[in-house]
Amino acid sequence: MPNDGRFTALAASAILLSIVSLAPRDARAEEPGRPKTTGYPAVEDVPPRPEKPAMTADEQLKLKKELSATRDRQAPKGKAGAGAGQRVKP
Repeated sequence: MPNDGRFTALAASAILLSIVSLAPRDARAEEPGRPKTTGYPAVEDVPPRPEKPAMTADEQLKLKKELSATRDRQAPKGKAGAGAGQRVKP
C-alpha cells in the first residue's frame, strides 16, 4: 500500500497547519486590547452644560401661551361635537 505513507504525511501536515494557524501569536498577545466602539457614548460621559439656556423664561412663557391658544382654537365647540370630533385612542 504505497498510498498509506502519503495519507499519513498529508494528515500530519494538515494537523500541523491547523495548530500553527489557530495558535495565538506573540505580537497579538502583547497588544493591549482596544475597547469596543459601539457608536454610543459611555454611561459616565456627560455632555458639557451649555453656557446659556436654549430659551429664556420669557420665551418659554410666550411659547406656552401660543401653544395653549392654538390648542383652544382646535378644540371642538360645545358638548355635542365633542364625541364626534375626537379620536378614540387605541
